[in-house]
Amino acid sequence: MTGIWPGTTRCVAMLTFDMDGQSATLNRNPDLEGQPSIMSMGEFGPNVAVPRILNLLDDLEIKATFFIPGWIAERHEDTVRDVANRGHEIAHHGYRHEPPATLSGDGEEGEVLDHGSEILTRITGQHPLGYRSPSWELSANSLDLLKERGFVYDSSLMGNDIPYFVDAEAGRMVELPVHWSLDDAPFYNYSPVAGRTAPMSTPPAVLEAWKWEFDGALRLNRSFMLTMHPHISGRLSRLVALEKLVEHMRSHPGVEFMRCIDVAQRWTDEGVQ
Repeated sequence: MTGIWPGTTRCVAMLTFDMDGQSATLNRNPDLEGQPSIMSMGEFGPNVAVPRILNLLDDLEIKATFFIPGWIAERHEDTVRDVANRGHEIAHHGYRHEPPATLSGDGEEGEVLDHGSEILTRITGQHPLGYRSPSWELSANSLDLLKERGFVYDSSLMGNDIPYFVDAEAGRMVELPVHWSLDDAPFYNYSPVAGRTAPMSTPPAVLEAWKWEFDGALRLNRSFMLTMHPHISGRLSRLVALEKLVEHMRSHPGVEFMRCIDVAQRWTDEGVQ
């Protein structure tokens, strides 16, 4: 065992996709529903990008985790089934991309959790066991509500760069931490009508940044959690960058790609067993 990982594994990588579609845009500003251009940019994700991503993952022989809002899932049921049928994990990402910290209280947050779970369970036949907060904004009681509903892990916090346990009243659960440096939105997202006007990074620049993050994770035997959005990273040049990143990672021995649920279910005080 190498540090916290089993056998000769030196770094576990988790490729994750937040299939937001238009949900995040509409949650932030419902008035944008009347703006066809920005709506079409979100729709590109489930309609065009996800099939491309699934084919790339098949070619790379990698299983990933897709965090899907219920509102998107019920509008793209065949796509969600395709994701699940190819062996990828379907995890919870709110209903209409509502950050729990913005909801009125435990009652509303619980309703959103239950509604999203009902939709994903109906479509896939499996209750989601993982959760990622929209915009990574948990409420003070989110972990308790998740634990009460049988979720195995959360992936919204940034307190480490390896999995760790977080405490809830109903017991502890696994946290699979994230960070903005390994999220595609700060690098690529550009939408003037939504107030996002920072210059877009080029795929080679993003590839280089993510290579550096991976190299550090490998050197210190940590985890590598990459967060992508199909409507952002599903664009042609950006998928090429993702493929080149995987090639770089696989050029080093001891790298294992896993779904989030597989890491969480095997996590112990000593690491993955």
